[in-house]
Amino acid sequence: MPVFMARTDTDGLLCRRNSKLDSFLRRNTERCVYERIRAYEPCVVISETVNKVFMYVVLSDDSVYLVEYPPRTIQEAVSFRDVLDIELVNDLPDFLSGREREHSQHIRVVYASPKHAGKRVAGARGEKARPRPPPSPSRRNTRSASPSLKGLGSVLLSTRSDPSESVRWRATPSSLRNSREEDEGERTLKQMRSTSCPSPNLQGLRLPLTLSDPGEPGEASEDLIPSRRDSVLSRLVKRVVAERGGEEKEAELHLYAVSLTSRIYLHLQSSWNSYMIRSTLMLDPLYRKRCSLSSCSPTQKQCYISWERTACLFRQLSGELLQGGISLESLYLLLQELHTAAHRDITVKKLFWRSSELCPFLVDTLEDALQRFQRPAQEDSRSHRADRLLLCTLVAETLALMFQEMEVEPARLHMLTANKGALTKRLLLALVCDPEIWPRDPAEVSLQKSLQAELQDLLAEYLDTASALLFEVVVLSQQANCTPSFEHFLTVGWVLKTLQSHHSILPFVSHLARRVVSVLSGPQLVLDPAQAVLLYQQCRILLACLQHNAALGQHIRAEFREEFRYYVKMSWAEEKLPLHYPISQSTLGLIAQLQCMVLR
Repeated sequence: MPVFMARTDTDGLLCRRNSKLDSFLRRNTERCVYERIRAYEPCVVISETVNKVFMYVVLSDDSVYLVEYPPRTIQEAVSFRDVLDIELVNDLPDFLSGREREHSQHIRVVYASPKHAGKRVAGARGEKARPRPPPSPSRRNTRSASPSLKGLGSVLLSTRSDPSESVRWRATPSSLRNSREEDEGERTLKQMRSTSCPSPNLQGLRLPLTLSDPGEPGEASEDLIPSRRDSVLSRLVKRVVAERGGEEKEAELHLYAVSLTSRIYLHLQSSWNSYMIRSTLMLDPLYRKRCSLSSCSPTQKQCYISWERTACLFRQLSGELLQGGISLESLYLLLQELHTAAHRDITVKKLFWRSSELCPFLVDTLEDALQRFQRPAQEDSRSHRADRLLLCTLVAETLALMFQEMEVEPARLHMLTANKGALTKRLLLALVCDPEIWPRDPAEVSLQKSLQAELQDLLAEYLDTASALLFEVVVLSQQANCTPSFEHFLTVGWVLKTLQSHHSILPFVSHLARRVVSVLSGPQLVLDPAQAVLLYQQCRILLACLQHNAALGQHIRAEFREEFRYYVKMSWAEEKLPLHYPISQSTLGLIAQLQCMVLR
């Protein structure tokens, strides 16, 4: 049974379902392409090959496709690995009239196009995918509109994902400690379930959106930010151009959505940012190995199982998780299996949000395990505390994964906004902990010394995972704030105000700021892909605090102004973020913006 991702509802970010277009896409695209379609919408299109043509714009994880109106042919317009810039241009297009002209949203996508490239159809049945070079970094800088389209209005984005081979649901090794060794590639996965799940691609890694909620007035002092950021990015652009050696040219795709309620911008934005994060992580061989992608043959046929079979396996796993009285180790193993399955099959993530019990169960588990870790009973051994912290990390990691690329799933929105966001509030308060939680009772000094060596590393790992989960919630709130049909309370400001009530929020935010400064200090050590993604996420959280919460922003400035002045250098940041990481450009822009706001 095919997966309908963005075509089943009219609420929130979802687009209206078009059965005729759905049927056309199902018949004329490979299944791996069809099942990864996130949204579609009719727009007026201007590109190198079409001029002011009304077409369907179809967004997948890796590309923007154009479909004739009515549906007859499909072609790839832009691959997200080639996107350089996406802008919203504020104008009133002269070729539209009346309400369509007033309500139009103009989106300009700037991308690198090979010189003398011909038009081709992408993702059509029977056409073999061509191997692609490693993704090139994106670029975001200020441009004026082209002469023929001066003053154009808004720009959109999207993401990319690589197909993967069939994989199996697997449980972890037989102990919590050994499972950590397995994560380092030292053990093999065991306890395989009886059937395999489809894996159209490794899904959802850290889904960013815009830097601030659209529509909010900028502060006067932020006028300093664009020039600083542009100077950083202009240097990066010169490096890109030099490396490409004139083999590619810049091209533009202009999309005109003719509705005030259009969600195409949000889908493009989130998809493109998702792609940058996911493709950066895919540069890590260990990450690819964990996702069982490294051994995938490009020509190997994918093996799919039905939605019904996947749902049956999911119900079985959920039932085992939700049964009472299971041991800590069994709980960890089952959660590891859920995490692995969700990594490899997007259907699992959709089923997760459609279950009314599983997400609240994970929030309960995180609350309980983290509280027990921070306030251990006398009989708790060091290994018990370590195991609880490992469990907290896995729960947070699983929840973050479930958030990713699910903005088109209505069940997620309904669950997280029910009862004025009661579950979301519990999640936010559950994930924060004090980075300095060691026993302060003099009688426990000896225990403290024995704990620090092992637990400090585990705690740092948890805090990084918690920041990745918080990042996902911030992204969700930014999406909600852009969507009138969402309940208005779910904003970045609401998220940070909720966190502000937590007694450990200031130490938590300080920990994030120290991590960012530590990573950026000094010209040594190039960041690996995972470190680059984490830096991006933590910068986004700190920037949200500075933009949307006066108390947290004041705390960051008061505590870290001198560190950002003397130890954060953009030249060092450029050295630490390799050019071939797709996330590098966006991260450099965030660092420049963050530094300007801290130092103002």
